[in-house]
Amino acid sequence: MVCGHCGASAQVGQRFCGQCGRQLVATCANCGFENPPENRFCGSCGNALGEGAAAPAAPSTTERRVVSVLFVDLVGFTSFSEGRDPEDVRSLITEYFELAREVVERFGGTVDKFIGDAVMAWWGATTAKEDDAERAVRAALEVIDTVSALGTRSGIDGLAARAGVMTGEVAVGPGGNEKGLILGDLVNSTSRLQSLAEPGAVMVGDTTANLIRRSIVVEPAGTHQVKGKEEPITAWKAVRVLSELGGRGRVEMLEPPFVGRTSELRLLKDALQATGREQRSRLVSLVGQAGIGKSRVIREFSNYVDGLVGDVYWHEG
Repeated sequence: MVCGHCGASAQVGQRFCGQCGRQLVATCANCGFENPPENRFCGSCGNALGEGAAAPAAPSTTERRVVSVLFVDLVGFTSFSEGRDPEDVRSLITEYFELAREVVERFGGTVDKFIGDAVMAWWGATTAKEDDAERAVRAALEVIDTVSALGTRSGIDGLAARAGVMTGEVAVGPGGNEKGLILGDLVNSTSRLQSLAEPGAVMVGDTTANLIRRSIVVEPAGTHQVKGKEEPITAWKAVRVLSELGGRGRVEMLEPPFVGRTSELRLLKDALQATGREQRSRLVSLVGQAGIGKSRVIREFSNYVDGLVGDVYWHEG
């Protein structure tokens, strides 16, 4: 076990950290419940704890569940691949898949499959949470931003992604991969919705829009007739994260868009992820004249952090 406060290792049977004196807890990877260190299984959901803990498994029988499905697709990848060395293309697509998986898991989702240059992921099939739809859209927005940064870093002009998120009932059961098989019209509809998005945009369905509008700005994107569906799809464009999960900390007054500080916000996000990955602290200082947006950057960063499934300790003073 590792102390969640100072990161020091603890032996089996310890109840308090030998470095900082804090009480040790075993946080369940499935539901986030904090258990006493001697527990072998989570007292909230029954999931195994410790090094041998297994990820939530698929249901043993087919069940109907409400899930949020995410489809992400690279734009213009076919034309980019043409005439380029296959190893360079494979290197790029591999990095894109790794980044997409990292972002999805960071927000509590599960990657179901990679199809060509597309990624399918879902929330709620094995373990459902009230904010699954919101985390799915947050992940979609972050993947879009990450792909743009990947293009800039790789010197590929115009590299972009587009995404679609829909929420609804599907059939979940054994089969497919170890997470199970998800079947239903929702999967096909999400794929069609994703194809309607412009490069760098995230489209969401009607149900998803109703679930996230307290914390994420959505704009109407019309009603569209798509291939293979008799009924048209009502689409909304997810623009940006407005607050913490569920609308906490939302500024009720009219707030201008967040512009001109995206690189600084990306730096903070990357520093946070690197700190967790390497277990090495970092110091980031925001210095500037009054009124140039330092507090706004911190608020946007706080909204981002609140959507992550991992524990982040935030001190404000």
